[in-house]
Amino acid sequence: MNAREFARRRRQLMRMMEPNSIAILPAAPQQLRNRDVEYPYRQDSDFHYLSGFPEPEALLVLVPGRKAGAFLMFCRERNREQEIWTGHRAGPEGAVEDFGADDAFPIGDLDDILPGLIEGRERIYYTLGVRPEFDQKLIGWVNRLRAQARAGTHPPLEFIALEHLLHDLRLYKSAAEVRAMRRAARIAGKGHRRAMQCCRPGLYEYQLEAELTRAFRNEGCEHAYAPIVGGGANGCILHYTRNDAPLRDGDLVLIDAGAEYRCYASDVTRTFPVNGRFSPAQRALYELVLDAQAAAIEQVRPGNHWNDPHDAAVKVLTRGLVRLGLLEGRPARLVRDGAYRRFYMHRTGHWLGLDVHDVGDYKVGDEWRVLEPGMALTVEPGLYVPPGTRGVARKWKGIGIRIEDDLVVTRDGHEVLSAGIPKQVDEIEALMN
Repeated sequence: MNAREFARRRRQLMRMMEPNSIAILPAAPQQLRNRDVEYPYRQDSDFHYLSGFPEPEALLVLVPGRKAGAFLMFCRERNREQEIWTGHRAGPEGAVEDFGADDAFPIGDLDDILPGLIEGRERIYYTLGVRPEFDQKLIGWVNRLRAQARAGTHPPLEFIALEHLLHDLRLYKSAAEVRAMRRAARIAGKGHRRAMQCCRPGLYEYQLEAELTRAFRNEGCEHAYAPIVGGGANGCILHYTRNDAPLRDGDLVLIDAGAEYRCYASDVTRTFPVNGRFSPAQRALYELVLDAQAAAIEQVRPGNHWNDPHDAAVKVLTRGLVRLGLLEGRPARLVRDGAYRRFYMHRTGHWLGLDVHDVGDYKVGDEWRVLEPGMALTVEPGLYVPPGTRGVARKWKGIGIRIEDDLVVTRDGHEVLSAGIPKQVDEIEALMN
């Protein structure tokens, strides 16, 4: 993203704000991992979306109509001694020169400057509940202004949820965002292919995770989320992340892993046989999930509703489960009764972007949202038959399958950003053997 992209986003947001208002957004705090060791820093997604500024201890302020400039930043000052330990800081000068702020101030001056910016504004756009410590500071400043009302101050009249506007903006991806997400998906594909090529019985799940990490870091990426590497029955645990079990001959392994490129996530799942060959039972369930995914992907196009891909996947899965003997009854009735949830208990996708489960409403009022160009989402049907499942043939037990790809809605349909990562049975077996 270049400076023009961030400036365009700020202008869009300010055009949506009510007159005589102010928007306030704090950066993500640094988090301790243990004792005095911190996790690698990752900026708050909303803060990044509007500024690209990568440091903690910062505050972004938008004041539409301010004569001296609408975009203000508070951030850490340059400090030679601290920078020896933790690296370069932009400082207020860098916030202006490198990140486009109209004005920038030391974060230590917040108490002296921000109340004056708030005073006289009728509305504050802010997300309450995410940063409780800052919530208390902001409410304290507003209450102080209210206490001085008799002296002529003009405190804000209301708080408005900033995320209501900002998250709707984030739902529609620009061309630059799609390019970043396409690259994140391509890099994820390198990791998944590498894991398929390296897999063999006797390895541990964490050794496949290491191959993913190697592929991602070689491209300058991090994991977009804690990867799932579930061999055998572990593939039936939807959010399995221990990744510490041995991979057994005759089992499948389910890998759900995505790369994060410049804060944009990919989210890809592939399932394949540890020994490189699907058994007949594994192949039957796998191809059923693959057919369900194809039916769901076909529904991703402008004018369709968010739930259409899920409905399509559920119909295919239910008919297939009846055909294979895992469910009994008329498919239409089983769909209405939700009988498929015994083997397929999650939704078929989610929004994707700066967050792996990205922001944006799935419904508008009581209706599922209509898909529009620029929206990015995953399509990820699955089937899970844990070992203790009753009333099913032994050959199905311990099989967990999910197939997930990343898509963006286009003017005339969709683009599969993660296309090219093997998922057909013959492709997978050829790559592994």
